[in-house]
Amino acid sequence: MAMLAHLLGIFTWFIGPLIIWLMKKDQSAFVDDQGKEALNFQLTIGIGYVAIAIIGCITLGLGTLLAPVIGIVAIVFCIIACIAANKGERYRYPFAIRLIK
Repeated sequence: MAMLAHLLGIFTWFIGPLIIWLMKKDQSAFVDDQGKEALNFQLTIGIGYVAIAIIGCITLGLGTLLAPVIGIVAIVFCIIACIAANKGERYRYPFAIRLIK
């Protein structure tokens, strides 16, 4: 389930990790930890997209160049996290605001 929390972040933004975390947090400490990690990362990515939208409005288009970069970085880190969670390793994203502790 921990791997699924990371994987669903690619397709459902924060909704998938949130559902997995809420359903399984009391049953497994590993899923609790990794679900929070996936959720925090997806929320951080969302904040990044909002910041890019604001920057894009101010600079008239710079955001359109940065948005795909954030998307690709998010997909790559989610895949790395999926692989680590599948092996049973606790993965920490290199940059994520820890909103849920």
